[in-house]
Amino acid sequence: MEKLGLNQLRSLFMEFFEGKGHYPRKSFSLVPEKDRSLLIVNSGMAPLKPYFAGLETPPSLRMATCQKCIRTGDIENVGHTSRHGTFFEMLGSFSFGDYFKRESLAWGWEFVTEVLKMPPDRLWASVYEEDDEAAGIWIDDIGLPPERLIRLGKDDNFWEIGTGPCGPCSEIYYDRGEAFGCGREDCLPGCECDRYVEFWNHVFTQYSRDEQGNYTPLEKKNIDTGMGLERLACIMQDTDSIFNIDTISYVLQGVCDAGNLEYGGGDGKNDVSIRIITDHIRSVAFMTGDGIIPSNEGRGYVLRRLLRRAARHGRLIGIEGAFLPGLADRVIEISKDAYPELGEKRDHIRKIIGVEEEKFSATIEQGGEILESCMSELSAAGERTLSGDRVFKLYDTYGFPLELTREILGERGFSADEEGFAAAMERQRETARAARKAGEDEGWTQKGLAWAAGATEFVGYDRLSDSGAIETLLVDDSPVDSVKAGDRASMILDRTPFYAESGGQEGDRGLILAEGARARVLDTVKAHDAFVHRIEVEEGAFHVGAAVSTEVDAERRHRTERNHTATHLLQKALREVLGPHVEQAGSSVTAVGLRFDFTHFEAVGAEALAKVEGIANRAILSFLPVRTEEKPTEEAMRAGATALFGEKYGAMARVVSIGDFSMELCGGTHLANSGQAGVVKIVSESGVAAGVRRIEALTGTGLLGPLAEADSALEALSSALKANRVNLVAKAASLIRENREAKKEIDLLKKEAAGLSADSLLSSAVDVGGVKLVRRTFKDSSPEDLRALCDSIREGGRSVVAAFASESGGKAVFVVAVADDLLDRGYHAGNIVKQLAAAAGGGGGGKADIAQAGAKDPARIAAAMASLDAILQQY
Repeated sequence: MEKLGLNQLRSLFMEFFEGKGHYPRKSFSLVPEKDRSLLIVNSGMAPLKPYFAGLETPPSLRMATCQKCIRTGDIENVGHTSRHGTFFEMLGSFSFGDYFKRESLAWGWEFVTEVLKMPPDRLWASVYEEDDEAAGIWIDDIGLPPERLIRLGKDDNFWEIGTGPCGPCSEIYYDRGEAFGCGREDCLPGCECDRYVEFWNHVFTQYSRDEQGNYTPLEKKNIDTGMGLERLACIMQDTDSIFNIDTISYVLQGVCDAGNLEYGGGDGKNDVSIRIITDHIRSVAFMTGDGIIPSNEGRGYVLRRLLRRAARHGRLIGIEGAFLPGLADRVIEISKDAYPELGEKRDHIRKIIGVEEEKFSATIEQGGEILESCMSELSAAGERTLSGDRVFKLYDTYGFPLELTREILGERGFSADEEGFAAAMERQRETARAARKAGEDEGWTQKGLAWAAGATEFVGYDRLSDSGAIETLLVDDSPVDSVKAGDRASMILDRTPFYAESGGQEGDRGLILAEGARARVLDTVKAHDAFVHRIEVEEGAFHVGAAVSTEVDAERRHRTERNHTATHLLQKALREVLGPHVEQAGSSVTAVGLRFDFTHFEAVGAEALAKVEGIANRAILSFLPVRTEEKPTEEAMRAGATALFGEKYGAMARVVSIGDFSMELCGGTHLANSGQAGVVKIVSESGVAAGVRRIEALTGTGLLGPLAEADSALEALSSALKANRVNLVAKAASLIRENREAKKEIDLLKKEAAGLSADSLLSSAVDVGGVKLVRRTFKDSSPEDLRALCDSIREGGRSVVAAFASESGGKAVFVVAVADDLLDRGYHAGNIVKQLAAAAGGGGGGKADIAQAGAKDPARIAAAMASLDAILQQY
């Protein structure tokens, strides 16, 4: 049997089934396209569910795929075994009501025996115990000896998940030989030992199971086969470890090179870390290649967890500095022919991984020191479990994932109070919910609106004035028959041109008129399917059932539409400049301006923002027609329409297209032509959450006010600096330089006046157990000043400990530094300053060479500084 490489095996499979009339579909993205129930694609069949369910027509009744998949359910086993991994590729052949068992099994046998040249006498098969049809095909048609066919029960050879389509399955096994067996006489496929490797499962979907447990034959029967590519490669390359097959071992060697290590060199712990890094970087590279970015929830959290776990294990085996982008290059190199998107997005993949690794480096340094201190305290107290509140603080304050805390604690024989952590998390959520509730405008609550029957007919896409009838009036959430001048109320009409706030677009304002009555609409919101007009009655009275005329504030609506259309242009421009991973994470469209939140892993630089702005403005100046149409949602998605991730759409959706430039599912109101926006200007870019950025922008005449303010500010600045506008920047730069030089001179004079040179401070040192102790207390010195002094002392003397304190703003601050030669003798600045601050009723800590702490009672500074002698004598 020839040893075939993984990439070669993939090609052979796809070519074989293409020759059998199958459509060779490239792998779907790891991000489910239409399955909101699934976080990440985890099987070859998952993206094909709409075809199996009859919801969509497949491109062919026969398909073959090699699907990239990720599963993290067994992540704790990854690295500790030779078979577990989070990333894998699944080969699959599928029939949607076309061929059935005979063809599926015969072609499977043909592929493994004639294409792969597996020895037939090493192959076994299993069938469901009641599936005589499949057994007959194996024995009578294919010629498999009866003694190598095993009948297994429902747990092993019948596929079903609750109600719906299900059916028996047949698996093909490879016999690795007696040397891998358990030695029992009844050792056969299905045994728990390593002798028989199940590598290809053929599922025959032929029944539908109802809630009573009855099985009804399906009119159209389907085939769903799955064969793990890595497992097949293990068989073909005669190895029992996925980490030894050609493609994965290439990545693994990169890990060894980065750490200057030898895999299998006798250090079991190192080998575990090497395997973890090797597996995780494969997942990370493919996930980022499919547009996933690190975040604190959903699939972004899965990515962050895998990436940070790999980075930490790199530290454990002695790899210094950033190394994951280099490993990603190896994944890309070995896989780009089958997955071209990896090569196309190489720079993007490296950038995301590099930024996240850098963030984690800072996180683990700070959080790791705190966790180390926690474990020391637990040991001193004879305890083994870290409290949930402290685990939560590591998560909430320092960005330490629970899984990482659990892993680090476990390696040292400790555990985390996960129930306590969950309780702390829930308390935070409750606090946030309470804060949101307290911040609501209680004058406009909708508690009383749930009962309102009937949906309001919205006519505001086509007109801004109309007529209608009053269906409901509410005052303080209670239904009333009428309202009069001076009342604030909620009014629901049978039809309205007023747009109700939704999809990020604010509600319309305007007027509602009746005979002898006039009300100003202050806002329009939705309550279920009813449009609620929040009104203030200015004249006369309104009665339930009365006819009214409605007039939307046209100028305000136009400004809002200008900003909404510009939001679509900016989203498309952001995706063009930053990459396809950009997804809408929220928006606010008002008559004043727009705010757009989107997924991205770092701040957007000025150059990139200028490109985004330029693309959007070119689309505006192209005077593109804005078209709206109702389409089946799935059809719109296939045509490339952008949808808000996580939003639930019905069977039909409103599609807004701006020329051929942009197409989105959107229920908001828009311009008729992009040119009506005039111009769009991004005025700010900021971060709002992990992995989420925000831009704010203005359009058209909305820029006139800010431009006038900027003009006035420039005029005032020119006057203050006594410079014309052309020379303002040069004049300001000159003044900054002069101020910086003056500050340096002042600082130098202050130090000289206080006698704060390193030499003078060292000359005042006292000997404590063979260590020179320099200590001094100052008034109103900043922590930065004290740290600068400490650096000077460390550079100028050996065997010295510097301890400085300062009172400022009613608080005490302590900074301690330890010379390098004392670090080897066990002196630790973090521990010293912790005890020092404790003597003043405070706390803190830090690194071994320099650390800082604080206290609330400056009156105890003197006593704390006096305790230094006793603290140092402990060493």
